[in-house]
Amino acid sequence: MVLTYVEYDDGGVDDVSLEALTLARDVADAEGESLEAIAFGADAEGVAAELGAHGVASLTTVDHGDLDGYAPEGYARAIVQYAEESGAGTVIAPGTDRGAETLSHVAAKLDETMAAEVTDVDVGDAYEITRQRWGGTLIEHAELHADTNLLTVAANELSAADTGGDPAAVSTFTPDLQPSDLRVKLDRVEESDAEGIPLAEARVVVSGGRGTDGDFSEIDALAERVPNAAVGSSRAAVNEGWRPHDDQIGQTGNKIAPELYVPCGISGAVQHMVGCKGAENILAINTDPEAAIMQKADYAIVADLHETAPAIAEELEARGHAE
Repeated sequence: MVLTYVEYDDGGVDDVSLEALTLARDVADAEGESLEAIAFGADAEGVAAELGAHGVASLTTVDHGDLDGYAPEGYARAIVQYAEESGAGTVIAPGTDRGAETLSHVAAKLDETMAAEVTDVDVGDAYEITRQRWGGTLIEHAELHADTNLLTVAANELSAADTGGDPAAVSTFTPDLQPSDLRVKLDRVEESDAEGIPLAEARVVVSGGRGTDGDFSEIDALAERVPNAAVGSSRAAVNEGWRPHDDQIGQTGNKIAPELYVPCGISGAVQHMVGCKGAENILAINTDPEAAIMQKADYAIVADLHETAPAIAEELEARGHAE
């Protein structure tokens, strides 16, 4: 059996979890095994229909009051106990912060190796895996030898395919927790006061870097002219205090995959490119034609962003693209 840990919220199953299910389904088919899911929280059974539509045969909801909120070691203990009880030979998790942390604890408790950021698996006597390293700047091909195969699936690398199956059958599981499993628990959630479309969901992202000199007014104005657009920034702009960390794109910030990415005054360091490599098209604006971002862009404008961004915004407005 292939077991997948899934995350969800009021809007349904998390997108990265659905992407993880795509790979998990391929692994289960290759193994000739069933695909099952495990989820935490009092409302977990509410996603059974959505999971069934993505190939999940059965959903196990963890029934334990102390695990209604996030507790990484507690989650891991529950997954380990259920995997051992059900005979799961493979456990897969989404490549989110929680997915990676939880599966790391699972690996420690099982004394097994965990493969992170996986994008492909060739099932055999050992798993031949393809995975991302160094934030996606390196692709590694390796073999995973383990009694229980543990892996997380790289975010925004696979499509979430709907197979149209029946709702997953739901059962509950109550783990036997130790006090140490609850040493770390989610205390509260503070919502960001940022308005607008989240970077990860934006169709178009316009970003500014050190070249803005702290003035993002032209960046904001350009984004306002484009439906479903969001404003991002480089790490340099965040370090200078010009933008909040929520706006940062890069290895230590947001990972985006818009149809169009417009970096303005951003040099294009490797760490930044890790965050925007999922963009379908990049239109870079920079005064330096030798900047790394210009070499990686699909389209490049060698000019001052403070002149170019307003000109583009005015043209969009003239063509009737203003909201």
